[in-house]
Amino acid sequence: MQGHCTGYDSPLYRVQSLIVQGTVLLLFCISAKCGEISQFLDKYCLECHDSDIQKGDRDFEDFLLPLDSIHDLESARDILNQVSLREMPPKKADQPTPEERAKLINALSGAVMASRGKVKDPEARTVMRRLSNREYENTLQVLFGRNLATLGLTVDFPGENTSEHMDNIGETLVTSGFLLDQYFQAANRLVELRLGRAETEAKSWHFQDGFKQYEELSGAHKNAFNYNFLCIYEQPNTDTRQGGYGHIEKFLEGVPVSGLYDIEVLVKAMNRDTHYDPEIFGMDFSEPFELGIVPGDYRKGHIHYPQKVEPVLARTIVPDDEFVWKKFQVWLEKGRTPRFIFPNGAYESRASITRINKKYKEELERDGEKARYGSERTLILKYGKLPHIRIDEIKIHGPVAEPGGGKEELAVFGKNGFQESEALNQLYRFAQRAFRRPLTDVDKKRIGKLYQKRIGEKAGPRKAALDTVKMILCSPSFLYLAEATPESEIYLRPYDLASRLSYALWAAPPDDKLLAAAASGDIKPGKQTLRMLKDPRSSGFVGAFLDSWLNLREIGNQPPPRKFAQEFYAENLPDSMKQEARLMFRNLLDNNGSVIDLLNADYTWVDKKLAKLYDLPEKAKLRLADGFQRVSLKGNRQRGGVLGMAGVLTVSANGVDTSPVTRGVWVMENVLGIKPPPPPATVPAIESDVRGATTIRERLAKHAADKSCKECHRKIDPLGFALETYDPVGRWRTTYPRPSPKGKAQKIDSTGEFPSGETYTDFAGFRDYIAKNRKDVFARGLVEKLLTYATGRHMTGADYPEIEVIYGKVKSDNYGLQTMVLEVMKSEIFRSR
Repeated sequence: MQGHCTGYDSPLYRVQSLIVQGTVLLLFCISAKCGEISQFLDKYCLECHDSDIQKGDRDFEDFLLPLDSIHDLESARDILNQVSLREMPPKKADQPTPEERAKLINALSGAVMASRGKVKDPEARTVMRRLSNREYENTLQVLFGRNLATLGLTVDFPGENTSEHMDNIGETLVTSGFLLDQYFQAANRLVELRLGRAETEAKSWHFQDGFKQYEELSGAHKNAFNYNFLCIYEQPNTDTRQGGYGHIEKFLEGVPVSGLYDIEVLVKAMNRDTHYDPEIFGMDFSEPFELGIVPGDYRKGHIHYPQKVEPVLARTIVPDDEFVWKKFQVWLEKGRTPRFIFPNGAYESRASITRINKKYKEELERDGEKARYGSERTLILKYGKLPHIRIDEIKIHGPVAEPGGGKEELAVFGKNGFQESEALNQLYRFAQRAFRRPLTDVDKKRIGKLYQKRIGEKAGPRKAALDTVKMILCSPSFLYLAEATPESEIYLRPYDLASRLSYALWAAPPDDKLLAAAASGDIKPGKQTLRMLKDPRSSGFVGAFLDSWLNLREIGNQPPPRKFAQEFYAENLPDSMKQEARLMFRNLLDNNGSVIDLLNADYTWVDKKLAKLYDLPEKAKLRLADGFQRVSLKGNRQRGGVLGMAGVLTVSANGVDTSPVTRGVWVMENVLGIKPPPPPATVPAIESDVRGATTIRERLAKHAADKSCKECHRKIDPLGFALETYDPVGRWRTTYPRPSPKGKAQKIDSTGEFPSGETYTDFAGFRDYIAKNRKDVFARGLVEKLLTYATGRHMTGADYPEIEVIYGKVKSDNYGLQTMVLEVMKSEIFRSR
């Protein structure tokens, strides 16, 4: 029997034979692939990239399979990118046939995937990182059960350091002494204002006069109205700030305690039918006037100027020429007073007054009136047709009682509120939610010790509990995504994986279902991902990822001059620009649409504002109340995909002018996923746009004559030339601005030639070429961007094999975005430390 088991027919022998055969077959395949790769490199690459010449610091002479080092994998990725982009071999050299390119790409992809798990890199891991400011606010909002925007908890925090536009990379999320102090202050403010509120009887206020307004408005309002009306004339945050915020002079001290307040306003819209030239105001008079409420604090700066913390608490439509009562219920923090705004008001009140007086002077002049009042504004208010919002009376009542003592009380202490006899158990439950894992004995000991210490210091039980909540909110276990997974283990343990999933897909802490799965020890990332993507909280992922990938968070950081782009400010275009990209991405995510649509979709989402900016037919029929609508772009050669979106075109300019180099670099990094080398330190910058007699192309050609610049500009510039037909806020143009009032506007040349020799004649040709011939490079790069965002670390060469595997699965499923996100969340990279 024993001899039979070890003979040629035994199972053990058959297994050994299969292993040997498999090894031989694998070696044969590697040898074949190695032969294909070597032949290609010998024929097309080594003339410039052998060990002697190493042009571009690339040496492929000893490149062999299998790929068994980080250097090998990075070289393979480099070759894949260069050949896929058709940037190598250079145009003047002998070119491989399409079949040769395809064979090389397939052989290299297979070789990269074959090295999966065989090459290790100690740097390929996520360092323990703190919550980003964005994640910190989201987490507190979940823990306390209410929007916390009115507190402005992170307004004074240091700005986040981003890495390749990502704001959640562990290595860049520094925790300074100043930031730690800000954490203590934020926790104290939050707990005291939301949970430490004294019991306060509701009170009512009624304001009918004394509506004093400041600076240029003061004298005119006294003369025209004797301060009996509160008037708003312009949109918030203008340059001159004369009538964008209407405050209650008799209520500067604000509300006595944080809470919900009922506000009633007797208000009407004045002169929406004015006969004055609409160009004077930069307004859309076809739309009804809007009234909004923002908080204000005179201790934080001028009450009639913009302030750091002014979220819009409510807004409504105001009827024309007839006073009506409008009712709101808003949250106000202690010491804050309501201020009224006119979001779709005039571009600038001061300029409007000046232009009205100039154009309609004879109509406004009356015997003795100007001498009597000495103010153009007074005359216009008394006798003119100045469009504005007029408030006659204001009533405020509160704080309004809430069930259970308020959402914060319920969220922190439970349905019965704070119970002295259950204080420690209540604190343990809150800490477990805050730490996103079960408490250890050490955790409980610290919490109990501080609570008892405060009791011993004569603090009341509730006060002791609130001070303990503050300590919990300053604990590293709350502030950091601390990993309980031991260093010796590769894969994240369930609670760590739950947090990674929730902050990747919601930018917020795990919910009860995810924590229950963690407690069972069996988190299925694929199943959880599908569930979480269907949840409205996944908007946190969509917004934050697009802010990082497309760098949309930078919109507005380099705003255009107001005179150049009034609508950018008057219509709050940055919000619309971001929303267009979010809706496109969301649609593809929900329907597993192809990510290639991000390059050349023949549809998009626009509201009335973007429809006007894009000069689409829908601009004639869309109303603001319609919000965003999906529109067709079939046959449109000016829009389509992210490269035709105003948000992308704005963030890839500097607000004043444009540069094909700047936008070309943006396309290279964010669309093709390739980081260009930094320019040589000795080379001066190129002036943007057109100044004087030369064109930007002529200056770039001269610049590229320098050998140290030529190679990079050969690849970068063609990616930016087509986008020159867009100005710094994404409006279509065919000429550059005039260099001077009498100068000639130069025509834009939007043609280009890729390093491979292919050409395009306009934006549409460029867009379609990228979508057709660069889609695989784009898809690979997007996989890498998603992995970087989801894990909080940059990918290294050791990650390329799994990136190639994910890319292969995505490609086989028609490049579906949902498939891409799902495979990223299921990947070993995501599930590993």
